[in-house]
Amino acid sequence: MHADDSTREPAEHARFAAYLAGLEQVADADESTLVGDVLADPDPVMARAAVVRHLDRRAAELFPTPLWEEWAEAMARVLSGHPFPVRRLQEWSLFRAVALGLPWHRDDLLGASDRLQLKAAEGTNPEALQVLAESGRTKRIRNTARTGLGRLGTG
Repeated sequence: MHADDSTREPAEHARFAAYLAGLEQVADADESTLVGDVLADPDPVMARAAVVRHLDRRAAELFPTPLWEEWAEAMARVLSGHPFPVRRLQEWSLFRAVALGLPWHRDDLLGASDRLQLKAAEGTNPEALQVLAESGRTKRIRNTARTGLGRLGTG
């Protein structure tokens, strides 16, 4: 253990908490700038974790609204060069398409993370439920999708 290890970890936790608090309260007009500032933190793992948590919260709020497109485009610009947050935003866009009955592709859903597949399997899109009931990555995803089909009376 290095002499500074014991002081570094609490500082990272404090920055993480401060980033989350700031991101939760940021004005829409300043959101992209703050996300970019967080991603510039010297601890990239912590920074990405804070940004992804923020993306999940904001995307859950915005995906069913007309505000989504502008927000997602702004986030895509600021996330460029950060593969994990970019992937999370892409998956939210795919979830939005599935949830709202917009165009989407079977291969995109089957290539998505377990997290996204499970979220879609908990939804009500009969086409997505059928795809996931047949070919979802895990037994839990397939079973959740089959249950959803049964609820819809299509399974």
